This record gives sequence, C-alpha cells and structure tokens, in this order.
Amino acid sequence: MGKLFGTDGARGVAGKDLTPELAMQIGRAAAAVLAGKTQHRPRFIIGKDTRISGDMLESALAAGLCSVGADVELLGVIPTPAVAHLVRKYGADAGVVISASHNPVEFNGIKLFGGEGYKLPDEVEEEIEHHVFNNGAELTLCTGTAIGTVRRVDTALSDYVDYLAKAIGADLTGLNIAIDCANGAASEAAGLLFPRLGAACRFIGTDPDGGNINEGCGSTHLDKLAKYVVDNGLDCGVAFDGDADRCLAVDEKGREIDGDKIIAILAKDLKDAGKLPEDTAVVTVMSNLGFIEYMKQNGMKTAVTAVGDRYVLEEMRDKGYVIGGEQSGHIILLAHSTTGDGELTAGMLLRTMAEKKCRMSELNDVYVRFPQVMVNIKATPEEKARYKEDEYIAGFIESQQQSLMGLGRVLVRVSGTEPLIRIMVEGRDEAAIAASAERIAVKINERIH
Repeated sequence: MGKLFGTDGARGVAGKDLTPELAMQIGRAAAAVLAGKTQHRPRFIIGKDTRISGDMLESALAAGLCSVGADVELLGVIPTPAVAHLVRKYGADAGVVISASHNPVEFNGIKLFGGEGYKLPDEVEEEIEHHVFNNGAELTLCTGTAIGTVRRVDTALSDYVDYLAKAIGADLTGLNIAIDCANGAASEAAGLLFPRLGAACRFIGTDPDGGNINEGCGSTHLDKLAKYVVDNGLDCGVAFDGDADRCLAVDEKGREIDGDKIIAILAKDLKDAGKLPEDTAVVTVMSNLGFIEYMKQNGMKTAVTAVGDRYVLEEMRDKGYVIGGEQSGHIILLAHSTTGDGELTAGMLLRTMAEKKCRMSELNDVYVRFPQVMVNIKATPEEKARYKEDEYIAGFIESQQQSLMGLGRVLVRVSGTEPLIRIMVEGRDEAAIAASAERIAVKINERIH
C-alpha cells in the first residue's frame, strides 16, 4: 500500500492523480475517522485557492463528507492559514484546504487541520489512508436526515482579516509598498488588510482566472516584484505563494529578503522585547550558514529540523519556541498562528520597518548570505528509493562534503511534496560549490536512471 499523505497533505495532478473519486473517498474517510473521536455530528470547514480544479474537488470532498453524516461549511477562496484560524474560531471539528501551494495550476492538493488548527497527527492521517485504500469498505453511508448538510460562510474572509489586523497591530501610514498575491488565495484578503493598516499599496498578481496561479508571479517569481518596486520608487514589496502561507520580500533596491532574513529580523525584535523563549528560533537544515552565524553573534540560538514546516512546528510546540520557519518563506509565529501565514509575516516585517523608521535595505543587511547552489533532479518514487538505498552515492556525497574542507556543506534530500531529489551545496567559494553540486547531480543521474 502506498502513502496518500506527504509532508504537506495529499497532492498530485488534478483529474489524474487527485481525482474527484479520490477526493470523495478522502472526505468519507476523514468524516468517519473524526466522527469516531467525537460525541456529536462532525462539522468540517473547507477553503480553497484559485485553481480551476478547486470547485470540482470541493464538490467531491463535500459529497464524501456529507455521505457519512458530516456537516460542511464552505469558506470559498481563502488563504490556508485562514482555515487553520477559523477552524478554532468557528468551533469546527476539522478544516480542509484544497490547494497545491506554490505548484503550477495543474496540481492540487488536500490538507487537513484538526479542531485546534494544527495539521492532523500522522496516526490520524494513517487511519484515513486505511479507509481510502480499502475503498471505504468498512464505512457506512448515511440515509435520510442523517446525511450531512452544506452551507456557505460569507463572513469567513472578513473574520480572518479582522484577526490579522488585530494580531499585527501596526500603523503603516507613510509606507508605499507593492504586494504580489500570485493570482492566488491572498488576492482579495491582502487588498482588505494592508490598506486598513495604513499602507499605500499597489497590487500585482490579483487577477486570478483559474489558470494563472503562481504563473510568473508570487514568491516563486520575485523578479517581477523587484522590478516593479524599483521602477516605481516604492519602499519595498512583499510576495505570497498560491495559498498565502509563504511570504518573501524585496527591499527598495529590488534585493530579495528570504525566509532566513525575515526570521533573523523578527527574532531579534522578539529578543529585544524579552519575548524570545531561550533566545531560540527554529529553522531547517536548508538555512543559510550566514543566518546561523548572525544568530550566534547576536546572542541567539537555532534549533534545526528536517525540511518541512511540519517538523519546524513540532519542535516549536515541543520546546515552547515562538518563531520558526524555512528559507522558502514558511514562517510560523506561534503566539498568533498555528501554521505559516504569509500575510501575518508580511505585516510583522512591515511593522518592524515602520517602528524602526528605517529603509527595508537596512533590515536586509543584517547579515551576508553564504552562496548556495541548488540543483533539482526529477525522480519517480522508485528512483527515490534507489537513491536512498545506494551506498555508493552516499559515499560520493560524503567525498564532496570533505572536498569543501570545512568551508561549506552539502545537503541532498528527497522532496516530500514533489517528484524531485534536491541538491544544495553551500560555501564561501561559489565556483567550488557549483562544481560540487554538478558532480553530485551527474553521479545521482547515472545511478538512478
């Protein structure tokens, strides 16, 4: 039996891997599993991004949920972190997000949150998988008035924006900013939030048509935002991905501010305010060595996890830390949110800029990043398995690590969300790390294909 849920829910090409039939089965299984853990009729909320397949999967998912007696509330197009917040506010048993985040439009996904706003534990996902892979053979379908109902929630977006405005608590009057919403889930929410905080805003990537999510815009295509900020003489720009759980930024010079930089800036603010437990931020193995050195130099520590905001969050909850995230812009501010929230992150970054009365470039200069070279290798599940089992590849990677002579590092990992093996080499000598990354890529390709 395969695995349905990866590190960030179930994902695949909509209509091929993630079919309406599968979405309905997931709905049935999820409702049945969670119904067994409550003493009442389970209630689910569903949000989605702007992909054309969202309506299809939403209808199928809702049908599956209702068929075993769950009531469904549809939030419409809304950021992923909004679902994590509103599942608590509305007292629902679970929240479901239909999105494939930063991926192209042909992909979609289904991610589940429990009633406390956190992603479902592995053991609950495994129960759901069990029923899906058994085609619901153990489930009983409802009849008559036991069948669940569906209703739309018209206040979901305004409820979420009200919460964000209060959490950020900033006066951004005087800031002239550009905001790139990736033609995704933040397209309407950001337009309500940031002007309300006082900023003069110009928006790009706010015209979703079902097919243009993440297309040449958003946090995976910062060059467009950078050019727009420089050409229009703006103070800075912020960008979200398709489901708005990531945020990256650019300064007034058009230079990127990645997740590491944002964590460094916000962690220092928290430390100065006495609100950084154990003076520690949580990051992944992908975080830049420049970031690690900056934290040490400023009396802060880092707890390092595997790649994936799920693992960052687990470490934060286990140890009581309040800030953590990934270089890609998934940043969790646990005092306010149970998951990464791009708009919350952007608001906090802009608040810091406004309170310090400084340019964004000054914040961006907190440290100098070590050069990093990234190479992706396409790999099927079978090829990923061959890579993991190949001792020769492991030895070759170790030899490349040693060749950097302590002045860098090599990290090779299998993606949990995409059909890729990812290579990252980091160090002070850009030519040396580029050559090392290429050698590793060639060797892996030779061995697995």
